[in-house]
Amino acid sequence: MKNLQILLSVLLLSGISINAQVIIPDYSNYILTPKPSKSPQVNCAKVFGLRPGSECLFLAATSGERPMTFSANGLPKGLRIDKNTGLITGKTSKCGEYPVEITATNSFGADKRVVRFKVGNDIALTPPMGWNSWNCWGNTVNQEKVMASAKAMRDKRLIDYGWTYINIDDGWQGIRGGKYNAIQPNKKFPDIVGLSDSIHAMGLKMGVYSTAWVITFAGHIGSTCPNEDGTYPWITQGNHNDLYKISTADDPEGDRVSWQHHYYGQYSFTDNDVKQWVDWKVDYLKYDWYPNDYYHVKEMYESLRSQKRDIVYSLSGISLYANAPVWAKYTNCYRTTVDINDSWTSLHNIGFKGQQHWIGFNKPGHWADPDMLIVGMVGWGDKLHYTRLTPDEQYTHISLWALLSAPLLIGCDISQMDDFTLSLLCNREINDIDQDPLGIQAYPVKIDGDKQTWVKQLENGSLAVGLFNLGQDSTAISFSPKDFGIFGTQILRDPWRQQDIKELAHTNTFECIVPKHGCRLLVIKPGNTRENVFRKS
Repeated sequence: MKNLQILLSVLLLSGISINAQVIIPDYSNYILTPKPSKSPQVNCAKVFGLRPGSECLFLAATSGERPMTFSANGLPKGLRIDKNTGLITGKTSKCGEYPVEITATNSFGADKRVVRFKVGNDIALTPPMGWNSWNCWGNTVNQEKVMASAKAMRDKRLIDYGWTYINIDDGWQGIRGGKYNAIQPNKKFPDIVGLSDSIHAMGLKMGVYSTAWVITFAGHIGSTCPNEDGTYPWITQGNHNDLYKISTADDPEGDRVSWQHHYYGQYSFTDNDVKQWVDWKVDYLKYDWYPNDYYHVKEMYESLRSQKRDIVYSLSGISLYANAPVWAKYTNCYRTTVDINDSWTSLHNIGFKGQQHWIGFNKPGHWADPDMLIVGMVGWGDKLHYTRLTPDEQYTHISLWALLSAPLLIGCDISQMDDFTLSLLCNREINDIDQDPLGIQAYPVKIDGDKQTWVKQLENGSLAVGLFNLGQDSTAISFSPKDFGIFGTQILRDPWRQQDIKELAHTNTFECIVPKHGCRLLVIKPGNTRENVFRKS
Protein backbone atom coordinates (compact mmCIF):
# COMPACT_ATOMS: atom_id res chain seq x y z
CA MET A 1 0.00 0.00 0.00
CA LYS A 2 2.84 2.38 0.88
CA ASN A 3 4.51 1.72 -2.49
CA LEU A 4 1.21 2.38 -4.30
CA GLN A 5 0.80 5.69 -2.47
CA ILE A 6 4.35 6.69 -3.44
CA LEU A 7 3.65 5.77 -7.07
CA LEU A 8 0.46 7.82 -7.13
CA SER A 9 2.27 10.79 -5.60
CA VAL A 10 5.02 10.59 -8.23
CA LEU A 11 2.44 10.42 -11.04
CA LEU A 12 0.56 13.43 -9.72
CA LEU A 13 3.76 15.45 -9.30
CA SER A 14 4.66 14.52 -12.86
CA GLY A 15 1.49 16.14 -14.17
CA ILE A 16 -0.37 12.88 -14.79
CA SER A 17 -3.93 12.70 -13.48
CA ILE A 18 -5.68 9.67 -12.02
CA ASN A 19 -9.32 9.25 -13.00
CA ALA A 20 -11.37 6.27 -11.75
CA GLN A 21 -8.14 4.19 -11.47
CA VAL A 22 -7.27 5.05 -15.09
CA ILE A 23 -4.09 6.98 -15.78
CA ILE A 24 -4.70 9.93 -18.10
CA PRO A 25 -1.37 11.11 -19.55
CA ASP A 26 -0.58 14.79 -19.58
CA TYR A 27 -0.27 15.62 -23.28
CA SER A 28 -0.68 19.36 -22.84
CA ASN A 29 2.73 19.99 -24.42
CA TYR A 30 1.44 18.41 -27.61
CA ILE A 31 -1.53 20.76 -28.00
CA LEU A 32 -1.29 22.73 -31.26
CA THR A 33 -4.81 24.18 -31.53
CA PRO A 34 -4.92 27.78 -30.23
CA LYS A 35 -7.34 28.60 -27.46
CA PRO A 36 -10.66 29.86 -28.87
CA SER A 37 -11.26 33.58 -29.18
CA LYS A 38 -13.74 35.25 -26.84
CA SER A 39 -15.33 36.89 -29.87
CA PRO A 40 -17.71 34.74 -31.95
CA GLN A 41 -16.42 32.33 -34.58
CA VAL A 42 -19.15 30.64 -36.62
CA ASN A 43 -17.99 27.05 -37.16
CA CYS A 44 -20.97 25.22 -38.68
CA ALA A 45 -20.79 23.48 -42.05
CA LYS A 46 -21.10 25.77 -45.06
CA VAL A 47 -23.82 23.69 -46.69
CA PHE A 48 -26.86 21.92 -45.26
CA GLY A 49 -29.37 19.66 -46.98
CA LEU A 50 -32.98 19.00 -46.02
CA ARG A 51 -35.96 17.54 -47.80
CA PRO A 52 -39.09 19.61 -48.41
CA GLY A 53 -41.64 19.13 -45.65
CA SER A 54 -39.15 17.59 -43.21
CA GLU A 55 -38.51 19.11 -39.82
CA CYS A 56 -35.35 21.21 -39.84
CA LEU A 57 -32.92 21.16 -36.91
CA PHE A 58 -29.70 23.05 -37.70
CA LEU A 59 -27.49 24.68 -35.10
CA ALA A 60 -25.36 27.66 -36.08
CA ALA A 61 -22.43 26.16 -34.17
CA THR A 62 -20.38 29.07 -32.83
CA SER A 63 -17.54 29.35 -30.35
CA GLY A 64 -16.97 32.38 -28.15
CA GLU A 65 -18.12 33.85 -24.86
CA ARG A 66 -21.78 33.67 -23.94
CA PRO A 67 -24.27 35.33 -23.91
CA MET A 68 -24.46 35.56 -27.69
CA THR A 69 -27.17 36.57 -30.14
CA PHE A 70 -27.83 35.18 -33.60
CA SER A 71 -29.51 36.30 -36.80
CA ALA A 72 -29.98 34.69 -40.21
CA ASN A 73 -30.71 36.53 -43.45
CA GLY A 74 -32.07 34.62 -46.44
CA LEU A 75 -33.70 31.65 -44.72
CA PRO A 76 -36.26 29.86 -46.90
CA LYS A 77 -39.87 30.47 -45.97
CA GLY A 78 -40.96 28.39 -42.99
CA LEU A 79 -37.59 28.33 -41.20
CA ARG A 80 -36.64 30.56 -38.29
CA ILE A 81 -33.64 31.08 -36.03
CA ASP A 82 -33.70 31.35 -32.24
CA LYS A 83 -31.78 34.55 -31.57
CA ASN A 84 -30.48 33.24 -28.24
CA THR A 85 -29.31 29.77 -29.23
CA GLY A 86 -28.68 29.92 -32.99
CA LEU A 87 -30.95 26.91 -33.52
CA ILE A 88 -32.76 26.98 -36.88
CA THR A 89 -36.06 25.06 -36.92
CA GLY A 90 -39.28 24.77 -38.90
CA LYS A 91 -40.33 23.26 -42.23
CA THR A 92 -40.08 24.51 -45.78
CA SER A 93 -41.75 23.17 -48.89
CA LYS A 94 -40.04 24.92 -51.80
CA CYS A 95 -37.01 23.19 -53.31
CA GLY A 96 -34.00 25.30 -54.13
CA GLU A 97 -30.68 26.61 -52.85
CA TYR A 98 -30.74 29.44 -50.34
CA PRO A 99 -27.55 31.28 -49.31
CA VAL A 100 -28.16 32.17 -45.67
CA GLU A 101 -25.92 34.67 -43.91
CA ILE A 102 -25.64 33.71 -40.25
CA THR A 103 -24.33 36.33 -37.84
CA ALA A 104 -23.29 35.74 -34.24
CA THR A 105 -22.64 38.67 -31.89
CA ASN A 106 -21.41 39.06 -28.33
CA SER A 107 -19.78 41.80 -26.27
CA PHE A 108 -16.38 41.04 -27.86
CA GLY A 109 -17.43 41.30 -31.50
CA ALA A 110 -19.27 39.53 -34.31
CA ASP A 111 -18.68 36.90 -36.98
CA LYS A 112 -20.54 35.81 -40.12
CA ARG A 113 -20.69 32.70 -42.26
CA VAL A 114 -22.78 32.01 -45.35
CA VAL A 115 -24.44 28.59 -45.23
CA ARG A 116 -26.12 27.24 -48.36
CA PHE A 117 -29.42 25.60 -47.42
CA LYS A 118 -30.23 23.09 -50.16
CA VAL A 119 -33.84 21.97 -50.09
CA GLY A 120 -34.20 18.86 -52.24
CA ASN A 121 -33.66 15.11 -52.21
CA ASP A 122 -30.24 14.97 -50.55
CA ILE A 123 -29.25 15.20 -46.89
CA ALA A 124 -25.89 14.78 -45.12
CA LEU A 125 -24.21 17.08 -47.64
CA THR A 126 -21.18 17.11 -45.33
CA PRO A 127 -19.93 14.09 -43.34
CA PRO A 128 -21.89 13.62 -40.09
CA MET A 129 -20.11 14.72 -36.91
CA GLY A 130 -21.11 13.31 -33.54
CA TRP A 131 -20.65 10.55 -30.98
CA ASN A 132 -21.38 6.82 -30.86
CA SER A 133 -21.61 4.70 -27.73
CA TRP A 134 -19.93 1.48 -28.90
CA ASN A 135 -16.22 2.26 -28.60
CA CYS A 136 -16.54 3.25 -24.97
CA TRP A 137 -19.39 1.18 -23.50
CA GLY A 138 -20.22 -1.51 -26.03
CA ASN A 139 -23.32 -3.43 -24.97
CA THR A 140 -23.27 -1.88 -21.47
CA VAL A 141 -24.70 1.39 -22.80
CA ASN A 142 -27.71 2.80 -20.94
CA GLN A 143 -29.85 5.91 -20.88
CA GLU A 144 -27.87 7.56 -18.11
CA LYS A 145 -24.60 7.19 -20.02
CA VAL A 146 -26.11 8.52 -23.24
CA MET A 147 -27.62 11.51 -21.45
CA ALA A 148 -24.28 12.20 -19.74
CA SER A 149 -22.58 12.16 -23.15
CA ALA A 150 -25.07 14.63 -24.58
CA LYS A 151 -24.60 16.97 -21.63
CA ALA A 152 -20.82 16.67 -21.93
CA MET A 153 -21.04 17.45 -25.66
CA ARG A 154 -22.78 20.67 -24.68
CA ASP A 155 -20.86 21.54 -21.51
CA LYS A 156 -17.41 20.90 -22.99
CA ARG A 157 -18.52 23.04 -25.96
CA LEU A 158 -17.91 20.46 -28.67
CA ILE A 159 -21.35 21.51 -29.85
CA ASP A 160 -19.77 24.87 -30.80
CA TYR A 161 -17.65 23.13 -33.45
CA GLY A 162 -20.35 21.21 -35.30
CA TRP A 163 -20.48 18.02 -33.24
CA THR A 164 -24.15 17.09 -33.53
CA TYR A 165 -25.21 13.43 -33.27
CA ILE A 166 -25.63 11.39 -30.08
CA ASN A 167 -25.91 7.83 -31.38
CA ILE A 168 -26.97 4.80 -29.34
CA ASP A 169 -25.29 1.69 -30.70
CA ASP A 170 -26.24 -1.96 -30.10
CA GLY A 171 -27.70 -2.74 -26.68
CA TRP A 172 -30.84 -0.59 -26.40
CA GLN A 173 -33.31 -3.11 -27.86
CA GLY A 174 -35.97 -5.04 -25.96
CA ILE A 175 -38.90 -6.85 -27.61
CA ARG A 176 -41.50 -5.82 -30.16
CA GLY A 177 -44.63 -3.96 -29.14
CA GLY A 178 -46.20 -0.54 -28.97
CA LYS A 179 -48.29 1.22 -31.59
CA TYR A 180 -46.44 -0.28 -34.57
CA ASN A 181 -45.28 -3.63 -33.12
CA ALA A 182 -41.79 -2.18 -33.45
CA ILE A 183 -38.65 -2.78 -31.42
CA GLN A 184 -39.09 -1.26 -27.96
CA PRO A 185 -36.24 -0.27 -25.64
CA ASN A 186 -35.16 -2.59 -22.84
CA LYS A 187 -35.11 -1.54 -19.20
CA LYS A 188 -31.79 0.29 -19.62
CA PHE A 189 -33.74 2.95 -21.54
CA PRO A 190 -36.85 3.60 -19.41
CA ASP A 191 -37.81 6.85 -21.19
CA ILE A 192 -36.43 7.01 -24.70
CA VAL A 193 -38.94 9.72 -25.68
CA GLY A 194 -37.74 11.90 -22.82
CA LEU A 195 -34.14 11.16 -23.79
CA SER A 196 -34.80 12.23 -27.36
CA ASP A 197 -36.57 15.40 -26.28
CA SER A 198 -33.70 16.32 -23.94
CA ILE A 199 -31.08 15.74 -26.64
CA HIS A 200 -32.99 17.85 -29.16
CA ALA A 201 -33.54 20.63 -26.63
CA MET A 202 -29.74 21.03 -26.47
CA GLY A 203 -29.57 21.49 -30.25
CA LEU A 204 -28.21 17.96 -30.72
CA LYS A 205 -29.64 14.99 -32.64
CA MET A 206 -30.22 11.35 -31.66
CA GLY A 207 -29.40 8.10 -33.46
CA VAL A 208 -30.17 4.40 -32.94
CA TYR A 209 -28.84 1.06 -34.14
CA SER A 210 -30.42 -1.97 -35.82
CA THR A 211 -29.72 -4.84 -38.21
CA ALA A 212 -31.37 -6.55 -41.17
CA TRP A 213 -30.78 -9.89 -39.44
CA VAL A 214 -33.13 -11.37 -36.87
CA ILE A 215 -30.45 -10.74 -34.25
CA THR A 216 -27.68 -8.16 -33.86
CA PHE A 217 -24.00 -8.81 -33.29
CA ALA A 218 -24.57 -8.20 -29.57
CA GLY A 219 -27.55 -10.56 -29.34
CA HIS A 220 -30.63 -8.30 -29.53
CA ILE A 221 -33.55 -8.51 -31.96
CA GLY A 222 -33.31 -6.99 -35.44
CA SER A 223 -35.62 -5.59 -38.09
CA THR A 224 -36.54 -8.96 -39.60
CA CYS A 225 -38.21 -11.82 -37.77
CA PRO A 226 -38.84 -15.56 -38.28
CA ASN A 227 -42.44 -15.20 -37.06
CA GLU A 228 -45.26 -13.20 -38.61
CA ASP A 229 -46.39 -11.82 -35.26
CA GLY A 230 -42.98 -10.34 -34.46
CA THR A 231 -42.00 -12.83 -31.77
CA TYR A 232 -38.56 -14.43 -31.64
CA PRO A 233 -38.00 -18.10 -30.68
CA TRP A 234 -35.23 -17.54 -28.13
CA ILE A 235 -37.40 -14.98 -26.35
CA THR A 236 -40.59 -17.07 -26.26
CA GLN A 237 -38.47 -20.02 -25.09
CA GLY A 238 -36.90 -17.93 -22.33
CA ASN A 239 -33.35 -18.15 -23.71
CA HIS A 240 -32.46 -14.57 -22.84
CA ASN A 241 -31.40 -12.42 -19.94
CA ASP A 242 -33.39 -9.61 -18.34
CA LEU A 243 -32.43 -7.29 -21.23
CA TYR A 244 -33.79 -9.73 -23.84
CA LYS A 245 -30.25 -10.44 -24.96
CA ILE A 246 -29.94 -14.00 -26.28
CA SER A 247 -28.37 -16.53 -23.93
CA THR A 248 -27.69 -20.26 -24.02
CA ALA A 249 -26.66 -22.82 -21.44
CA ASP A 250 -23.00 -22.55 -22.36
CA ASP A 251 -23.13 -18.76 -22.84
CA PRO A 252 -25.61 -17.26 -20.34
CA GLU A 253 -24.50 -13.68 -21.08
CA GLY A 254 -24.79 -14.01 -24.85
CA ASP A 255 -21.25 -12.72 -25.36
CA ARG A 256 -20.48 -15.16 -28.15
CA VAL A 257 -23.52 -14.99 -30.42
CA SER A 258 -23.27 -17.86 -32.88
CA TRP A 259 -23.33 -17.15 -36.59
CA GLN A 260 -26.26 -19.56 -36.83
CA HIS A 261 -28.40 -16.80 -35.31
CA HIS A 262 -27.31 -14.26 -37.91
CA TYR A 263 -29.80 -14.76 -40.71
CA TYR A 264 -32.60 -12.82 -42.43
CA GLY A 265 -36.05 -13.45 -41.05
CA GLN A 266 -38.91 -14.36 -43.35
CA TYR A 267 -40.90 -11.35 -42.18
CA SER A 268 -39.69 -7.78 -42.40
CA PHE A 269 -40.60 -5.23 -39.75
CA THR A 270 -38.57 -2.47 -41.36
CA ASP A 271 -41.55 -0.16 -41.89
CA ASN A 272 -42.74 -0.80 -38.34
CA ASP A 273 -39.38 0.14 -36.87
CA VAL A 274 -38.96 3.23 -39.03
CA LYS A 275 -42.37 4.56 -38.04
CA GLN A 276 -41.44 4.08 -34.38
CA TRP A 277 -38.12 5.90 -34.87
CA VAL A 278 -39.92 8.78 -36.53
CA ASP A 279 -42.25 9.02 -33.52
CA TRP A 280 -39.17 9.10 -31.28
CA LYS A 281 -37.67 11.83 -33.53
CA VAL A 282 -34.63 9.77 -34.41
CA ASP A 283 -32.14 11.54 -36.72
CA TYR A 284 -29.57 8.83 -37.50
CA LEU A 285 -29.65 5.08 -38.14
CA LYS A 286 -26.66 2.75 -37.97
CA TYR A 287 -27.74 -0.40 -39.86
CA ASP A 288 -25.30 -3.23 -39.25
CA TRP A 289 -24.79 -6.76 -40.63
CA TYR A 290 -22.40 -8.67 -42.91
CA PRO A 291 -22.28 -8.98 -45.79
CA ASN A 292 -24.52 -6.06 -46.66
CA ASP A 293 -26.88 -6.95 -49.51
CA TYR A 294 -28.76 -4.96 -52.13
CA TYR A 295 -32.27 -6.02 -51.14
CA HIS A 296 -32.16 -5.10 -47.45
CA VAL A 297 -30.14 -1.92 -48.03
CA LYS A 298 -32.68 -0.69 -50.57
CA GLU A 299 -35.62 -1.78 -48.43
CA MET A 300 -34.46 0.36 -45.51
CA TYR A 301 -33.70 3.27 -47.84
CA GLU A 302 -37.24 3.21 -49.23
CA SER A 303 -38.77 2.95 -45.78
CA LEU A 304 -36.76 5.90 -44.46
CA ARG A 305 -37.58 7.98 -47.53
CA SER A 306 -41.30 7.28 -47.17
CA GLN A 307 -41.35 9.31 -43.95
CA LYS A 308 -41.32 13.09 -43.53
CA ARG A 309 -38.21 13.03 -41.39
CA ASP A 310 -34.56 13.34 -42.44
CA ILE A 311 -32.77 10.34 -40.91
CA VAL A 312 -29.12 9.86 -41.86
CA TYR A 313 -28.72 6.28 -43.13
CA SER A 314 -25.37 4.82 -42.10
CA LEU A 315 -24.50 1.33 -43.31
CA SER A 316 -22.16 -0.77 -41.18
CA GLY A 317 -20.70 -4.24 -41.36
CA ILE A 318 -18.14 -3.77 -44.18
CA SER A 319 -19.67 -2.62 -47.45
CA LEU A 320 -18.14 -4.75 -50.19
CA TYR A 321 -16.32 -2.73 -52.82
CA ALA A 322 -17.90 -4.60 -55.73
CA ASN A 323 -21.26 -3.10 -54.74
CA ALA A 324 -19.97 0.43 -54.14
CA PRO A 325 -22.43 2.02 -56.60
CA VAL A 326 -25.30 0.55 -54.55
CA TRP A 327 -24.02 1.90 -51.23
CA ALA A 328 -23.33 5.32 -52.76
CA LYS A 329 -26.84 5.45 -54.22
CA TYR A 330 -28.92 4.29 -51.28
CA THR A 331 -27.00 5.25 -48.13
CA ASN A 332 -25.49 8.39 -46.63
CA CYS A 333 -22.51 6.60 -45.05
CA TYR A 334 -21.10 3.14 -45.72
CA ARG A 335 -18.46 1.34 -43.69
CA THR A 336 -15.41 0.33 -45.69
CA THR A 337 -13.59 -1.74 -43.09
CA VAL A 338 -13.63 -3.97 -40.04
CA ASP A 339 -14.07 -2.37 -36.61
CA ILE A 340 -11.23 -0.10 -35.59
CA ASN A 341 -9.37 -0.33 -32.28
CA ASP A 342 -6.94 1.97 -30.49
CA SER A 343 -3.70 0.56 -31.88
CA TRP A 344 -1.30 1.81 -34.52
CA THR A 345 -1.70 -1.45 -36.44
CA SER A 346 -5.47 -0.98 -36.69
CA LEU A 347 -5.19 2.71 -37.59
CA HIS A 348 -2.49 2.02 -40.17
CA ASN A 349 -4.29 -0.87 -41.83
CA ILE A 350 -7.65 0.89 -41.99
CA GLY A 351 -6.45 4.37 -42.87
CA PHE A 352 -3.68 3.68 -45.35
CA LYS A 353 -4.60 0.37 -46.98
CA GLY A 354 -7.59 0.80 -49.21
CA GLN A 355 -9.44 4.02 -48.40
CA GLN A 356 -8.22 5.59 -51.65
CA HIS A 357 -10.28 3.05 -53.63
CA TRP A 358 -13.52 4.76 -52.56
CA ILE A 359 -12.70 8.19 -54.01
CA GLY A 360 -14.96 7.61 -57.03
CA PHE A 361 -18.00 7.12 -54.79
CA ASN A 362 -17.38 9.67 -52.03
CA LYS A 363 -19.49 12.78 -52.63
CA PRO A 364 -21.89 15.12 -50.83
CA GLY A 365 -24.64 13.03 -49.28
CA HIS A 366 -22.70 9.76 -49.61
CA TRP A 367 -19.57 9.16 -47.52
CA ALA A 368 -17.14 6.26 -47.26
CA ASP A 369 -16.76 5.50 -43.54
CA PRO A 370 -13.43 4.19 -42.15
CA ASP A 371 -15.06 3.82 -38.69
CA MET A 372 -15.09 5.84 -35.50
CA LEU A 373 -12.46 7.97 -33.79
CA ILE A 374 -10.24 6.18 -31.27
CA VAL A 375 -9.08 9.09 -29.12
CA GLY A 376 -9.78 9.74 -25.42
CA MET A 377 -11.22 7.17 -23.00
CA VAL A 378 -12.28 4.01 -24.84
CA GLY A 379 -12.89 0.45 -23.73
CA TRP A 380 -15.83 -1.26 -25.49
CA GLY A 381 -17.43 -2.06 -22.11
CA ASP A 382 -17.35 -1.15 -18.44
CA LYS A 383 -13.55 -0.90 -18.13
CA LEU A 384 -12.35 2.20 -19.93
CA HIS A 385 -8.74 3.07 -20.67
CA TYR A 386 -6.98 5.99 -22.32
CA THR A 387 -6.28 5.43 -26.00
CA ARG A 388 -3.06 3.56 -26.72
CA LEU A 389 -2.27 5.85 -29.66
CA THR A 390 0.63 8.24 -29.13
CA PRO A 391 -0.01 11.98 -29.61
CA ASP A 392 1.64 11.86 -33.05
CA GLU A 393 -0.53 8.88 -34.03
CA GLN A 394 -3.62 10.78 -32.90
CA TYR A 395 -2.68 13.74 -35.09
CA THR A 396 -2.27 11.29 -37.98
CA HIS A 397 -5.68 9.79 -37.19
CA ILE A 398 -7.64 13.05 -37.13
CA SER A 399 -5.72 14.60 -40.04
CA LEU A 400 -6.28 11.60 -42.29
CA TRP A 401 -9.99 11.30 -41.44
CA ALA A 402 -10.41 15.02 -42.24
CA LEU A 403 -8.63 14.59 -45.58
CA LEU A 404 -10.80 11.55 -46.37
CA SER A 405 -14.03 13.54 -45.84
CA ALA A 406 -14.89 10.78 -43.38
CA PRO A 407 -17.82 10.79 -40.97
CA LEU A 408 -16.40 11.95 -37.64
CA LEU A 409 -17.93 9.98 -34.77
CA ILE A 410 -16.28 10.31 -31.37
CA GLY A 411 -15.94 6.92 -29.72
CA CYS A 412 -14.85 7.90 -26.22
CA ASP A 413 -16.48 8.89 -22.94
CA ILE A 414 -16.90 12.62 -23.53
CA SER A 415 -17.43 13.35 -19.84
CA GLN A 416 -13.82 12.27 -19.16
CA MET A 417 -12.33 14.06 -22.17
CA ASP A 418 -8.99 15.75 -21.43
CA ASP A 419 -7.71 19.03 -22.88
CA PHE A 420 -5.49 17.34 -25.49
CA THR A 421 -8.39 15.31 -26.89
CA LEU A 422 -10.58 18.41 -26.91
CA SER A 423 -7.89 20.26 -28.86
CA LEU A 424 -7.96 17.53 -31.52
CA LEU A 425 -11.73 17.79 -31.94
CA CYS A 426 -12.30 21.51 -31.48
CA ASN A 427 -10.13 22.95 -34.23
CA ARG A 428 -12.35 24.84 -36.67
CA GLU A 429 -9.84 24.70 -39.54
CA ILE A 430 -9.36 20.94 -39.29
CA ASN A 431 -13.10 20.40 -39.15
CA ASP A 432 -13.55 22.71 -42.14
CA ILE A 433 -11.26 20.44 -44.17
CA ASP A 434 -13.44 17.44 -43.34
CA GLN A 435 -16.64 19.45 -43.88
CA ASP A 436 -15.55 21.12 -47.13
CA PRO A 437 -18.66 21.44 -49.34
CA LEU A 438 -16.87 20.08 -52.41
CA GLY A 439 -16.80 16.71 -50.68
CA ILE A 440 -13.80 15.29 -52.55
CA GLN A 441 -11.83 12.63 -50.74
CA ALA A 442 -8.05 12.98 -50.56
CA TYR A 443 -5.82 10.72 -52.63
CA PRO A 444 -2.21 9.58 -52.03
CA VAL A 445 -0.44 11.31 -54.91
CA LYS A 446 2.98 10.10 -53.80
CA ILE A 447 4.09 6.99 -51.89
CA ASP A 448 7.79 6.62 -51.19
CA GLY A 449 8.30 3.69 -48.86
CA ASP A 450 6.90 4.72 -45.49
CA LYS A 451 6.39 8.31 -46.66
CA GLN A 452 2.98 9.19 -48.11
CA THR A 453 1.63 12.49 -49.44
CA TRP A 454 -2.16 12.84 -49.59
CA VAL A 455 -3.87 15.77 -51.33
CA LYS A 456 -7.46 17.00 -51.13
CA GLN A 457 -9.07 19.65 -53.35
CA LEU A 458 -11.08 22.27 -51.45
CA GLU A 459 -14.03 24.28 -52.70
CA ASN A 460 -12.19 27.62 -52.69
CA GLY A 461 -9.37 26.33 -54.94
CA SER A 462 -6.92 25.61 -52.12
CA LEU A 463 -5.35 22.21 -51.53
CA ALA A 464 -5.06 20.38 -48.22
CA VAL A 465 -1.85 18.33 -48.11
CA GLY A 466 -1.05 15.60 -45.59
CA LEU A 467 2.55 14.46 -45.20
CA PHE A 468 2.52 11.12 -43.37
CA ASN A 469 5.40 9.10 -41.95
CA LEU A 470 4.38 5.48 -41.40
CA GLY A 471 7.89 4.42 -40.46
CA GLN A 472 9.66 3.84 -37.18
CA ASP A 473 12.02 6.85 -37.34
CA SER A 474 11.61 10.57 -37.98
CA THR A 475 12.12 11.49 -41.61
CA ALA A 476 12.13 14.46 -43.98
CA ILE A 477 9.22 14.82 -46.41
CA SER A 478 9.07 17.53 -49.07
CA PHE A 479 6.95 18.84 -51.93
CA SER A 480 6.66 21.74 -54.37
CA PRO A 481 3.31 23.31 -55.28
CA LYS A 482 4.08 22.50 -58.91
CA ASP A 483 4.01 18.79 -57.95
CA PHE A 484 0.24 19.21 -57.66
CA GLY A 485 -0.19 21.41 -60.73
CA ILE A 486 -0.26 24.72 -58.84
CA PHE A 487 1.13 27.93 -60.34
CA GLY A 488 2.15 31.26 -58.86
CA THR A 489 3.22 32.28 -55.38
CA GLN A 490 1.41 30.41 -52.65
CA ILE A 491 0.91 30.67 -48.90
CA LEU A 492 1.41 27.57 -46.78
CA ARG A 493 -0.92 27.48 -43.79
CA ASP A 494 -0.75 25.16 -40.80
CA PRO A 495 -4.41 24.47 -39.88
CA TRP A 496 -3.51 22.75 -36.62
CA ARG A 497 -1.71 25.90 -35.41
CA GLN A 498 -4.11 28.11 -37.40
CA GLN A 499 -1.32 30.25 -38.82
CA ASP A 500 0.38 30.99 -42.14
CA ILE A 501 3.94 29.68 -42.01
CA LYS A 502 5.56 30.39 -45.36
CA GLU A 503 5.24 32.13 -48.71
CA LEU A 504 6.42 29.81 -51.45
CA ALA A 505 6.94 30.13 -55.20
CA HIS A 506 5.31 27.24 -57.00
CA THR A 507 8.70 25.93 -58.20
CA ASN A 508 10.30 26.02 -54.75
CA THR A 509 10.39 23.15 -52.28
CA PHE A 510 9.00 22.90 -48.78
CA GLU A 511 10.57 20.31 -46.50
CA CYS A 512 9.86 19.33 -42.91
CA ILE A 513 10.76 16.60 -40.44
CA VAL A 514 7.83 14.31 -39.65
CA PRO A 515 8.05 12.14 -36.52
CA LYS A 516 7.47 8.40 -36.33
CA HIS A 517 3.80 7.60 -37.16
CA GLY A 518 3.19 11.34 -37.37
CA CYS A 519 2.07 13.82 -39.97
CA ARG A 520 2.24 17.44 -41.09
CA LEU A 521 -1.00 18.86 -42.41
CA LEU A 522 -0.86 21.99 -44.57
CA VAL A 523 -3.16 24.05 -46.76
CA ILE A 524 -1.78 25.59 -49.97
CA LYS A 525 -3.66 28.78 -50.76
CA PRO A 526 -5.02 30.32 -52.87
CA GLY A 527 -4.25 27.37 -55.16
CA ASN A 528 -5.06 27.83 -58.82
CA THR A 529 -7.24 30.88 -59.24
CA ARG A 530 -8.83 31.78 -62.57
CA GLU A 531 -6.01 34.27 -63.10
CA ASN A 532 -3.05 31.93 -62.79
CA VAL A 533 -4.40 28.55 -63.88
CA PHE A 534 -2.95 29.00 -67.40
CA ARG A 535 0.37 30.54 -66.37
CA LYS A 536 3.50 28.86 -67.62
CA SER A 537 5.66 27.04 -65.07
